Amino acid sequence: MQLKSTFRAAVAAFALGTAALGAVSLTLMATPAEAAARAPVAKALQEAIRLAGAGNFAGAKAAVGQAESVGGLTSGDREAIDQVKNYIAQKSGAAGGKGGLISDYNAGRYSDVIAAGQRGGLDAQSMVLVAQAYYLSHNYSGCTRYIRNNFGSGAGENMLVMLQRCAYENQDNENQRYALEQLVQRTNKPEYWSQLLDTAQGTKGISDHGTLDIYRLKLMTGTIKKADDYMLLAQLALQLGFAAESQTVIQKGIAAKVLTMDSRLGRLVNMAKGQAGANAANFGRLMKTGNGDQLVKLGEDAWGQGRAADALKLIKAGIAKGVSDKSDAQIRLGMALLATGQKADAIRAFASADGAPKVQVIAHLWEIYARTH
Repeated sequence: MQLKSTFRAAVAAFALGTAALGAVSLTLMATPAEAAARAPVAKALQEAIRLAGAGNFAGAKAAVGQAESVGGLTSGDREAIDQVKNYIAQKSGAAGGKGGLISDYNAGRYSDVIAAGQRGGLDAQSMVLVAQAYYLSHNYSGCTRYIRNNFGSGAGENMLVMLQRCAYENQDNENQRYALEQLVQRTNKPEYWSQLLDTAQGTKGISDHGTLDIYRLKLMTGTIKKADDYMLLAQLALQLGFAAESQTVIQKGIAAKVLTMDSRLGRLVNMAKGQAGANAANFGRLMKTGNGDQLVKLGEDAWGQGRAADALKLIKAGIAKGVSDKSDAQIRLGMALLATGQKADAIRAFASADGAPKVQVIAHLWEIYARTH
């Protein structure tokens, strides 16, 4: 699993920072801030590093505050801010005589580190060590609780990776999904999207239509890589009546040099071509006589063909006529709104899909996609 190598890298980074406590190179800390952050953020962080190196921790924290006050922080800005916060915590921790906790951690006395965490009053870097101590002592539920209770919405990328890993080891799907959602929304990295979508596939009772949405999002987020995934997406689209979309998926798979034409793919291409022709022939009749569900489906088919304006018109008309599944119709409405550039309205549509949990999971994935693209 991709997460394991990511998590090992995060742990290695934490351990390196701990071993070098009090002797972190100013240049090494400044470089990532400069590389990842925008100019006004990087400037404030460079000043924070300088002040912390001189022992002026209050001034350093104030400079970080200036960096955080810059509008529209990017994922690179936040990552750099987290790095500098950790540097300040390391420097101030060493100055404050917290070597005992670090010694306990380095000696593997994790129960003592956890006890210090339960007493509270620790700086950010010490809290990182406590979370690691929970993980390394295989107390995964304690790790999850500690991170959620002590870091909350302020957890950085590495800490969210640890939260996800602890939840995974504890088979805690709720916190695993929470951590991945936060990672996706903060970084929009394909590897986190891939893990989130794979987790969503395990939702109990998910329908074929829900699975189709997950694979659509895999394609849209650039996380679909294997021939079998392209084939499954194309087959699901065809099975559910979206033949033109199936054809498009096949073309994209071939263009990506993942799919190659063979007898199996040839049969799928011919089936999609035949159904697409039948759909086109029936379009006019269904436009005039179709009920609300049929109009919504026509709109979803138009979405798969890239006809966003037509999709929106058809789906709105279907909802106005009345539909049997209002939550699913809101998801289709959100897809069309997003495709026409109406992001805020799309987010509202996805958020209003309040059906069964298996439907809400799909709607929430679309909402996260809308917020991050």
